[in-house]
Amino acid sequence: MSTATTHTEHNDADHGPFQQHHFATAEQQFDASKLGMWLFLITEVLLFGGLFVGFGMMQSKYPEAFMQAHEHLSWKLGAFNTVVLLISSFTMVMAVLAAQTNEKKKLIVYLILTLICAGIFLGVKYVEYSEKFEHGLLPGKFYASHEQGGAQGQYMFFSFYFMMTGLHGIHILGGMAVMGWVLRRAIRGDFSSQYYTPVDLVGLYWHLVDLIWIYLFPLLYLIS
Repeated sequence: MSTATTHTEHNDADHGPFQQHHFATAEQQFDASKLGMWLFLITEVLLFGGLFVGFGMMQSKYPEAFMQAHEHLSWKLGAFNTVVLLISSFTMVMAVLAAQTNEKKKLIVYLILTLICAGIFLGVKYVEYSEKFEHGLLPGKFYASHEQGGAQGQYMFFSFYFMMTGLHGIHILGGMAVMGWVLRRAIRGDFSSQYYTPVDLVGLYWHLVDLIWIYLFPLLYLIS
């Protein structure tokens, strides 16, 4: 009995403060966490992949309508948001690097910069959405544009536009929420070169969010 107790206490002592008891080593926990995140990201790719396919099918059915509808989008705002997200990807990479090298202050600064970029992105989308609502460029049966000569089927374009950019926006908000949680822990000093798994996983998620927008921007704004 005494030997078993001593063995258990020894195992607990070997575990770091953030290592779960059912993992033999911190490396095993990190690998398992990263595998889980990759599996989650695959489901996200499948989700948006289905929307991309649906968009392509409707575009082939209403090519003229999609061409006219996309002219209501500002490619300059779309390009600006693309640059903002690319910058946020860089700051997220630097945040992970800072966590890996025990640079707490830099980690906090880069996480804040990433959150600022995300906020700018959503602010630009708010401006775009406001313009669409003002002109009745809404999805499905809510489409109420009074533009003369509008091709039939433009409502389908805006159905996909709001569905895909709205879903992407929800992912941005989700990323900001989790990033805020990571930032709080970073300020508390939870992360170091021995333990930075949450920062790394949030980074992976954020890169996927950026990558999805890289596909959405030309698909919606640069139709030719």
